[in-house]
Amino acid sequence: MRENQLPPVPGSTARLHQLKLIAAARVSAARSTSRQQVTDIVRVTVDDEVDTSTFRAIVADVAPDSLR
Repeated sequence: MRENQLPPVPGSTARLHQLKLIAAARVSAARSTSRQQVTDIVRVTVDDEVDTSTFRAIVADVAPDSLR
């Protein structure tokens, strides 16, 4: 197991919520200034654990208001 990867959380809804919170924290900490930066951060965070529509929804949810 990679050192920076969290252990799986039981239930897909719990894991999805966890991924969204982690992505939001990373976007906030990076003080992202573009949609591409937000997308890249979310892509690294979810690491192929979600489908495309869920990925897009997470990006939309965690993007700062200034980027919406």
